[in-house]
Amino acid sequence: MNIYLELFLAFFKIGLFTFGGGYAMISLVMETCVSKNWLSEGEVLNFVAICESTPGPIAINMATFVGSSQGGILGSVCATLGVVLPSFIIILIIAMVLNNLLKIKGVQAFIDGIKPTIVGLISATFITLFLSTIFSISDIESTQFSFSYQGLIIFGITVLISLLYKKIVKKAVSPILLILLSGILGILFYAL
Repeated sequence: MNIYLELFLAFFKIGLFTFGGGYAMISLVMETCVSKNWLSEGEVLNFVAICESTPGPIAINMATFVGSSQGGILGSVCATLGVVLPSFIIILIIAMVLNNLLKIKGVQAFIDGIKPTIVGLISATFITLFLSTIFSISDIESTQFSFSYQGLIIFGITVLISLLYKKIVKKAVSPILLILLSGILGILFYAL
């Protein structure tokens, strides 16, 4: 199969069957990339870190990075179009019938049923990123791991500053500032 069509179809499927935004999508992107031998788990985790640091939605950034790594500029366009198109089509349809759609009990039940799954997908992504960053565990069968005290210290400092800021200023810290702080701390702790 043509790599461009394969990228489009893979990310179209991811975009079509993922609810809850980009973070819920990460586990499906990882599974797809690893199963198709496009990227290793470590490379996907590096892409996640880059995507969180760059402006824009993480799902689009992930699709663009993966597409670019596999097919250059055209690959990034195909993957990005694939991940965006399902949401665009669904939102377009919903906008056309929105008033009547939300009144249907089946639609409300469907939305209520999806919420726990979204929480599970986002939690699984957090656990995967945490274990791979702090303990260098890349998969469930891993018997070897190494502890990264630097990663744990950076995580602790970031959480502490976030909590103190919220307590003192009475509002949440900008995620951009937390990303910058984490990057600076990463440079300091890992370069020394």
